[in-house]
Amino acid sequence: MSASKLKMLAIDLGASSGRGIIGEFDGKKLSLRENHRFSNDPVNINGSFMWDILRIFFEIKNSIRNCAVSDDKDIKTIGIDTWGVDFGLLDKTGRLLENPYHYRDKRTDNINIEAYKRIPRDKLYNITGLQYMQFNTIFQLLALSMQRPHVFDNAEIFLMIPDLLNYFLTGIKKTEYTIASTSALLDAKKRTWAKELFSPMGIPEKLFTEIVRPGNILGGLLPDVLEDIGDIKAKIINVASHDTGSAIAAVPAKGENFVYISSGTWSLMGTESKEPIINEKSALYDFTNEGGVNNTIRVLRNVAGLWLEQESKRQWEREGEKITYNELSDMAEKSEPLKCLINVDFPEFAFPGNMPERIMNFCKRTGQHVPQTKGEIIRCIFDSLALAYKRTLRQINELQSVKAPYIHIVGGGTKESVLCQLTADACGIPVYAGPVEATAIGNIAVQMMALGEIAGLSEAREIIADSFDVVCYEPKNTGIWDDALGRYERLISI
Repeated sequence: MSASKLKMLAIDLGASSGRGIIGEFDGKKLSLRENHRFSNDPVNINGSFMWDILRIFFEIKNSIRNCAVSDDKDIKTIGIDTWGVDFGLLDKTGRLLENPYHYRDKRTDNINIEAYKRIPRDKLYNITGLQYMQFNTIFQLLALSMQRPHVFDNAEIFLMIPDLLNYFLTGIKKTEYTIASTSALLDAKKRTWAKELFSPMGIPEKLFTEIVRPGNILGGLLPDVLEDIGDIKAKIINVASHDTGSAIAAVPAKGENFVYISSGTWSLMGTESKEPIINEKSALYDFTNEGGVNNTIRVLRNVAGLWLEQESKRQWEREGEKITYNELSDMAEKSEPLKCLINVDFPEFAFPGNMPERIMNFCKRTGQHVPQTKGEIIRCIFDSLALAYKRTLRQINELQSVKAPYIHIVGGGTKESVLCQLTADACGIPVYAGPVEATAIGNIAVQMMALGEIAGLSEAREIIADSFDVVCYEPKNTGIWDDALGRYERLISI
């Protein structure tokens, strides 16, 4: 290790915003600073919900350009992570055929009916190990083959979103393992494309590229990119390009059998395993098996997250009321606990729109107290999320046959201290919260591995634990949550 700090750039793309984050490592501690932030705004056009991928690429170049014209021009590497499941298609000349669809687009509504005629649900799960989500890539591709088959006539290459952006930067077409594992097109045990799934779903096998592991050095920037941004000699690294894969790599946990929650728009709650857990019980509980760093498997459930609060806040702002998340949390904390509950995974809550009205209607329809104030609505969301976590924790303990000693929350949800405390109360075990910027940290940690600066995941987590603050929430008021779980589970069957 040289005396000077090692600099790396993490491009962290979320469903509503993107950031460029500079990571600096001095041999002992890692520090972060933001060099660019931008809004990621999907677009409704002609009845379709799509990503503005060229705008996203423009903003990525802005982040790199900010390095080129500053003291950060000596960055060694760049890594991109994004949300999962979405993709782009290239034609034989390497041109993008169309803007990628957003996973919340409704073209996959009820797609499971046709999908399971072609491949039975249990067979699909036994191969891929993924829980059913109607927006899984395999279902998006099935919808494309049914509704617009001519697109496949012109398609030559399939790339997941981070791989597509890496291609725009380098001209190299590869698929990174952790993002591929979100597609339901990967054999979870063999960790290769499950080619037997392609033909029944009408998906051309020729579209798929070589799979590479996190830490692969992909290549340098294309000449036309350099002309646009300036002289940057950094190499592009295939990090854990699924944002949850990067976030879990940054969990500063010690020992085994811990449970994590990557908390943001979604709550990804699970445990880390050396091998997939695919059996009748994991299928019953709808657990997914996604790839992680150093050949680990993320055994987890995709639970609705802070989307419920975010969309409620957006609705109040559409109605002309400006309010902060801190103010909403304070209102929730002062509201009566467990007065009403919702099934946080109820399909009606998955789409944009008037979330408070839908929550009120759900409570009315299920014979509960109907929340009237903002505080009651947010408290309803927080209590329901805490119970969803309690239920998922019980299932994880069953799958592992071991009781988890604690829960570690990373990501933006760590800033919701009220929800963190309620999670500890509901689950009856300590909750550790932090770091907030877990995804960017995990992204940078893999870049450090690729450069040979650190040996692997254990060393990365030790460095992260020494570099960033973690808050501990001890369980309190645990007695009221067991009965509440029964109420919550009855709502799931509605």
